[in-house]
Amino acid sequence: MIAFVHSYYSLRYGTLSVEDLVAIGVNQGYQTLVLTDINNTSGVFPFIAACQQQGIHPVVGIEFRRENQLLYTGVALNQLGFQELNQFLSYYQLKQQPLPDVPPTFNQVVVIYPFSAAGSQALRENEYIGIRPHELNKLTFSDLRHQPEKLLLQPVFTYLDAEGYALHRHLRAIDHNILLSQLTPEHALSENAAFLPANQLSPLSQRFPRLMTNLEKLVEQATFTFDFTTRKNKFHYSTTAYDDKLLLEKLAWDGLRHRYGASNKVAKQRVEHELAIIDKLGFSAYFLITWDVIRYSMSRSFYHVGRGSGANSVVAYCLHITDVDPIELDLYFERFLNPKRTSPPDFDIDYSWDERDEVLDYIFKRYGHEHTALLGAMSTFQQNAILRELGKVYGLPKSELDMLVANPGANVNQNQYTKQIFRYGKLLTDFPNVRSIHAGGVLISEQPLTCYTALDLPPKNMPTSQWDMYVAESIGFEKLDILSQRGIGHIKECVHLVQQNQQIKVDAHDIARFKQDEKVKAQLKAGDTIGCFYIESPAMRGLLKKLRCDNYLSLVAASSIIRPGVAKSGMMRAYIERFHAPDKIQHIHPVLGEQLQETYGVMVYQEDVLKVCHHFAGLDLADADVLRRGMSGKSRSKKEFQKLVDKFFQNCREKGYPEAITQEVWRQVESFAGYSFSKAHSASFAVESYQSLYLKTYFPLEFMVAVINNFGGFYSTWVYVQEARKAGAIIHLPCINQSHFTTFLYGQDIYLGLVHIQNLEQQLGQRLVAERQQQGTYASLEDFIKRTQVTVEQIEILIRIDAFRFTGKNKTTLLWEALYLLGHKSSLDTEAALFPCSAKPFTLPPLTYTQVDAAWDELELLGFPVSLSYFDLLKTKQRGDVLAVNLPQWVGRRVRMMGILVTTKQVRTIRGELMQFGTFLDAQNNFFDTVNFPASLKEWPFKGPGVYLLLGRVVVEFGFPSLEVEKMDKLPFQEKHQSSSAMVKSSN
Repeated sequence: MIAFVHSYYSLRYGTLSVEDLVAIGVNQGYQTLVLTDINNTSGVFPFIAACQQQGIHPVVGIEFRRENQLLYTGVALNQLGFQELNQFLSYYQLKQQPLPDVPPTFNQVVVIYPFSAAGSQALRENEYIGIRPHELNKLTFSDLRHQPEKLLLQPVFTYLDAEGYALHRHLRAIDHNILLSQLTPEHALSENAAFLPANQLSPLSQRFPRLMTNLEKLVEQATFTFDFTTRKNKFHYSTTAYDDKLLLEKLAWDGLRHRYGASNKVAKQRVEHELAIIDKLGFSAYFLITWDVIRYSMSRSFYHVGRGSGANSVVAYCLHITDVDPIELDLYFERFLNPKRTSPPDFDIDYSWDERDEVLDYIFKRYGHEHTALLGAMSTFQQNAILRELGKVYGLPKSELDMLVANPGANVNQNQYTKQIFRYGKLLTDFPNVRSIHAGGVLISEQPLTCYTALDLPPKNMPTSQWDMYVAESIGFEKLDILSQRGIGHIKECVHLVQQNQQIKVDAHDIARFKQDEKVKAQLKAGDTIGCFYIESPAMRGLLKKLRCDNYLSLVAASSIIRPGVAKSGMMRAYIERFHAPDKIQHIHPVLGEQLQETYGVMVYQEDVLKVCHHFAGLDLADADVLRRGMSGKSRSKKEFQKLVDKFFQNCREKGYPEAITQEVWRQVESFAGYSFSKAHSASFAVESYQSLYLKTYFPLEFMVAVINNFGGFYSTWVYVQEARKAGAIIHLPCINQSHFTTFLYGQDIYLGLVHIQNLEQQLGQRLVAERQQQGTYASLEDFIKRTQVTVEQIEILIRIDAFRFTGKNKTTLLWEALYLLGHKSSLDTEAALFPCSAKPFTLPPLTYTQVDAAWDELELLGFPVSLSYFDLLKTKQRGDVLAVNLPQWVGRRVRMMGILVTTKQVRTIRGELMQFGTFLDAQNNFFDTVNFPASLKEWPFKGPGVYLLLGRVVVEFGFPSLEVEKMDKLPFQEKHQSSSAMVKSSN
């Protein structure tokens, strides 16, 4: 028997996973299932795989709908038919046009129209009318009964039972953002789609036996088979695999001479070893395509960082795909690529956020739009989103929704509606909700991508696959990750600013020199890393100080042990303790002491798992990596994994190790492997950290301006402004004659960008700068108004932030003048007057406007004060008894300190109680850190941004001081007298 099915990839419609559909189909007695999800193919390959496992015949197609209207269903007779369907759907998805009433003439597709649309057009040879079981009675009275050759039975199942129907209703209400009570069949509500046992279909169709015959004939024609084992990426970069092999060898040996010199035997052996594996596994084209992308981006002077496990490859290092030297760091190639690896590797290439799209554009044009697509992703229903979506379906007001999301278990949230919300929320958890885009994945295929997927056009405006990385991996695709990050953006911009401001050309890729620079080492050791990629957070700066980190290898280790899994396990503390007392280390076995010498006998990286399994247990590196992946939950075969576990112990017995030692080593390996971090990742991060740190050390003003302009740091903008001031910058408020849209630097003068002014229209900010650059500086307020067509509301914002201070007039005078010039109109008439005349002069009554008032305006419009410090705004003149620089002298003693709250981090103790870590700036712009344990935090909680008075005891851990807070409270600011605009309005 045969059934058509919808999976939950029919988004906000279907209720069953493809695996559940197949299991139910088998249980209900079906031999064939036809998957026809609505306007998508996301579930096709998981469906085929599930059918193959269950021994059931899979047929695939697409149900085409225009909004809620069912138009027709296309069933693929084979792979070519599947491609036809994908091409058809992709065309309309990419053009963002509605689907037509009638599809084109397909060659390998059967088209089935709904019974409701019958008679509207003549049917072609491959077209039928589908009759649902509940429509059989209607057919008895329809003229269509006289055309049995064009009818077929089409049982379509969307849910299992009554509970499934209820879930289907909830999904339709969510999709339309309406109440359950408002649902009607017009909302594509399927009321007759519960699974029927196969033995109930035959009796239903006895009156019209031809319907079943035609359906069986269709299925007999459909022979959709798929090979999951073959690779689907572009086969060759050049013309043949052999040519690719020769070209890759040429590029690798050329790169080796540049990176290592011609006489480095270790590098030569490593390159030979890697090239042999790359060729054997057929990855030459993948390396060459990545090299081609890097070559293009370098020709455009784009900054990039090659990271991820690809940094384990010396060949990748020689091709400039990465700047991490695997030989220097003892990185194993097998961590990236080995004959026994079951999942495809990928290169992760980071670009500046404002250059990534140029690289993607090159890839699409170089390899063709038919063969290139972004990798899709699937956003799923999760706790908070589920509660909000279902809450709206039940008509809960926003206030109740907020309470429900904030504290689902509260007594106030226990009622008849929330019980239903929790019930269906549990069923909805992890359901696909929205198709989106993978963070950076790009697919380059040998066959057109429509052989495998229909394509979407999300906001990124580039064709995107309808399935995600897991499906891509399962069917044989290796993705290339083209990622973006703000860290690279500020490196790039800083280099540009240095050239512009100081006429110095900096090579930001001269990593070898940066590593040896003494000033950089000193700054790293001091934790003076605000703004630097990956090493600026309070926890990281504290770790750098505790480790006295002043070299690349230590930074690589720090970049790994700071990761949540390693830190939480206690490995981070063990590493720090052993760093401070290396003579007290007792290794469980000499092999571990030898192989983990760099990390004081502590496993810090994923590569350490490989080392232990290889050198201690005698597994080859390929098996060691498979074992590591299995322990991190990435093993496809439990049976194969167990074989390697057995081999681990058998090899140890053959080596004569005591059973207790073997068991302990295995325990450490097993417990660590699940949360370990790739050393290659850490090394890549450390390279970028060094680039940032070098620029911060030697060009602090340019560096801070770049960080401010890239909006990508750990802290708020005001922290970087303070850091620039500390480095000697003179900070200026935005000025219409000096500021650019982003922050700009003139020597030591930093003019904040117009982009930072809250509620200032972006279009106006960019327009006024462009007008100034084209027509010259603004001569007066009146000149500015005439040239920019500014509104009253916008001119008020600019005046309040003192952007017209070049006129020499105070804010209140300027506001009066602006109101006089603009009156109640939205803008000044900018048409040229026949006889231009100046505005009439006027006099103002005396008005009071203080520096404190100005600072409050800045707080409101920028988010932080510039003309005064936070401390200057306080009612008190006190600055605390102890400053951050003096903390080491007060260890063990109670002190009073004052600081501006920078950031907090909330954690839970073993008992589940809340505690927080705080970071503050003192009156000298120096950072200090606090610990707020549960008892203190409960009585003296944080109260948002501001300046705090803190009382506590100074403690020190591995040379890093902090304050254990006993009491704290936020200090009051001086009251705002009146804003300049308010004074004008009140006087007006």
